[in-house]
Amino acid sequence: MKVAIIGSGLIGRAWGICFARGGHEVALFNRTTEGAYAAISFIEAVLPELERRDLLNGSTSAEVLGRMRVAETMQDALQDADFVQENVAENVDIKIAVYEEMERYARPDCIFGSSTSGIVPSKFTAGLKHRERCVVTHPLNPPYIIPAVDLVPSPWTSDEVMERTSEFLKSCGQSPIHMRKEDPGFLTIRLQGAIYHEAFRLVAEGLAAPEDVDICIRDGLALRWSFIGPFETADLNAPGGIRDFVERYGQLYRDLYPQNGPTPWEGALMDEVEQARREKLPLADQPDRQIWRDLRLIALAEHKRTQNRIDAEAANEN
Repeated sequence: MKVAIIGSGLIGRAWGICFARGGHEVALFNRTTEGAYAAISFIEAVLPELERRDLLNGSTSAEVLGRMRVAETMQDALQDADFVQENVAENVDIKIAVYEEMERYARPDCIFGSSTSGIVPSKFTAGLKHRERCVVTHPLNPPYIIPAVDLVPSPWTSDEVMERTSEFLKSCGQSPIHMRKEDPGFLTIRLQGAIYHEAFRLVAEGLAAPEDVDICIRDGLALRWSFIGPFETADLNAPGGIRDFVERYGQLYRDLYPQNGPTPWEGALMDEVEQARREKLPLADQPDRQIWRDLRLIALAEHKRTQNRIDAEAANEN
């Protein structure tokens, strides 16, 4: 397949790795051509570590890089494209203008995917001639390490487009999350947001320091959640499965909620949380810590890939 990336910044360049390692031809377009070439430079630097960890779907760094090119114009990027990944600003008016321009150059059967983090697709695709081909494909950053992708239809997105997009993402090593209908925040942002709301409340009410909240997730809940989700966790935590879990612990959880609305993330609370974070990590050290985070994620992805292969081999033997 031929893929066009519109907007080659932080998310666009990451998508480029995903699509090219899936064996697809990738054209990167950015309003400033320098931005597209900077994306290629970043990708070239990242690929060797991904290859070393066997996270390029069997391709070499040179092969993945060889599937990418910089497009000087949007028309050039969209020439004969089968799939477009849009990564422009989180602004409805900007997206409407970009999608109108994309529609002028793309084939009618070319799918338009959006990396938007929370804008539902109906907000910026309603006026298009072929609006049925538009879908949100929202990644977690960086998608070449974290495979989950929110796949969100508008009311007019066709079932065929949803299926084609899902299969395309799987071919790139991603794990599509199928939403049945659009909703702001999708799945990933909503579930993450629920944790953020409770994390800020715990600090605001003097129940815990920010670091202790991080320990709760980092050294506790996240260990299970790195390979099973909340429903499977509950199902395994009671002898009789999830119904037994709810019968045993449901009232406890009901008693905890609802709270008196979300705690505002501002004022003295924001000062306290920010001070706690800066004591742990000065802003000057943040870029190095981000690199450390990505390397740890790469190692985890390699571990999960290995374990999945072992599980599959064991299942075949049985």
